[in-house]
Amino acid sequence: MSKKFSLIIFTDLDGSLLHRDNFRFDQIKDYLKKIIDDGIIIIPNTSKTESEIEEFMKDLGSNLPFISENGSAIHGLNLINNNFPNKIILSRDKKELLEIFNEKIPKELKDQCKFISEMNIKNQIDIFGLHDKNLKNALNRKYTIPFLFDGNKIQKNKLLKILRSSSLTMQEGGRVLNLGDNTNKVKSMNQVLKIYKKIENKIKVIAVGDNHNDLDMLRNCDIPCLVFNDQFKQDQIYIDNLIVSNKPSPEGWADVIKTALVKVGY
Repeated sequence: MSKKFSLIIFTDLDGSLLHRDNFRFDQIKDYLKKIIDDGIIIIPNTSKTESEIEEFMKDLGSNLPFISENGSAIHGLNLINNNFPNKIILSRDKKELLEIFNEKIPKELKDQCKFISEMNIKNQIDIFGLHDKNLKNALNRKYTIPFLFDGNKIQKNKLLKILRSSSLTMQEGGRVLNLGDNTNKVKSMNQVLKIYKKIENKIKVIAVGDNHNDLDMLRNCDIPCLVFNDQFKQDQIYIDNLIVSNKPSPEGWADVIKTALVKVGY
């Protein structure tokens, strides 16, 4: 293979690479390993915790650089180059964020926020679809706080406005909302690219997602890919050169990547 440029794939996991309900990827595991062996850099960029992503890599049988908790921390860039840092933290600790939340958010809005960590185990299992060790890993958060919001749209917009004015964010994923610092997937992606460009200028970037919190990442790459999600109105997404799968994850992930690789001539 003639290598004209470096190719990096930033990918969401749940609902994009992993099956939406059982979180497996057995059907595409061999393909995933093949493109890693071909020298393509794959960087999970996800709301998942460090513990969850480590379990994914253990199942894959490969160590990858990755971005955890919606852009809060970048891990393992030294796997790409020994001179790159092992860890970059872009977020304040969740304890500090919660203190700001409690200080700035009025009681009538706080009462509509149901933090997952404060729920009983049965409700946590129902929300995440996870049990035992997997549930523990999902709750092992350092920088973000998952919650449900019971208020109406007007209250939700008011909450979002106050959070933004306090340099906090509310990321919307497939199952829950996440209270976080002023970070996101695209900021962390751009930080990785800034570091990578120290050793390589010719880079093509593919980004893969399936939901709201992936769209900025898709808008800021060379080849944006959207995996089918029946809970997400894909026909209302307008992104130039967008590749859309007609299958859900994990097969949909392989389909968009195969199309993307042809498109970049890799």
